[in-house]
Amino acid sequence: MVDELKLSDNDFEIFGLPPRFALDLPGLDEQWKRLQSAAHPDRFVSEGAAAQRMAMQWAVRINEAHRRLKDPLLRAAYLCELNGQDLQADRHAAMPAAFLMRQMEWRESLEDASGLAEIEALAEEVAAERRTTLRQLVQQIDGTSTPDWPAIAQAVRGLMFVERFSIEIARRIDALAE
Repeated sequence: MVDELKLSDNDFEIFGLPPRFALDLPGLDEQWKRLQSAAHPDRFVSEGAAAQRMAMQWAVRINEAHRRLKDPLLRAAYLCELNGQDLQADRHAAMPAAFLMRQMEWRESLEDASGLAEIEALAEEVAAERRTTLRQLVQQIDGTSTPDWPAIAQAVRGLMFVERFSIEIARRIDALAE
């Protein structure tokens, strides 16, 4: 199974999947188990140290690909990268005004929140935005024969903010729980 692949194959090729945003995650996990089993270094003991080292490289590469494909944000960013979009958010600060306003409102809401209920309500609002963005990415990436990769990259940058802000909210909730 692994001997047909090249370490330079992209993550989708390694898993035998089309490059799409929507994935069958249980199927991905099953394929990961099969690939890991086929590449496990213990299977190559009789073939010597070089074969075991190569198997270890494959095990690491398979794990890396699995991690990236399993996480929706990493998968979306990877698809952008495969389609020539540089997502380095620090170099791409231009975001739509409405998104920037929402960002500022969320930050102010978090700063002004005095109790757990307010923070949890904000967390749900941010989670809803995440779900909406993920649904939109499915449509933008998989729902058309000619995806608008610059627009998708902008949506992914927005999702990056949402993910980071969700972590801030979780830290604030944890701090209140202590």
